[in-house]
Amino acid sequence: MQAVSPWRVEIAAGSILPHSDAVVHWQLLPGVGATVTFTGQVRRDSQAGDVSAIDLEHYPGMSERMLEKLLQDAAGQWGIVAGEIVHRIGLVPAGETIVRVSVASAHRREAFEAAAGIMDALKTSAPFWKREWINGQAHWVDAVKP
Repeated sequence: MQAVSPWRVEIAAGSILPHSDAVVHWQLLPGVGATVTFTGQVRRDSQAGDVSAIDLEHYPGMSERMLEKLLQDAAGQWGIVAGEIVHRIGLVPAGETIVRVSVASAHRREAFEAAAGIMDALKTSAPFWKREWINGQAHWVDAVKP
C-alpha cells in the first residue's frame, strides 16, 4: 500500500467524494483507534425558498493556509494524528458534497470532537464567500458569527 500523508487540504473546483481514501491508510498508523469523516452537502431548501445551488468563492493561498491551521489547531486541542479538509468552490448544485472533514485519533471521543470543532471553525473563520441560488435568484449568505 502506498504511503499517504497524514495531513492534507484541498480546494476542489469539481465534485468531491463523500468518503476519504486516506482513512484506509490512517488506520495503519500507530496509535490510531478511531477515524471520523463528516460530509456536508448543499441543502435543497432554506427559509427563503428552494435552493438550486451555492456558488462559492475563496481567496487562493489564504484559504489553504487557514485550512492547514485548522488541522494544526485540532492536533493540538484533540490530539488527532491525521486530518484532511476538502472544500469545494465554484457552482455546487443542491445535493452535492460541499465539504469533507476526516480525522484520525487514538480514541473516538477526540475524533468526533475534532471533526465537529473543525467544522465549527470552518463556518466562522474560513475565507469562503457564498451565494445561494434560491428560486432562480442569487443571494449572498451572511457570515456565521462565532
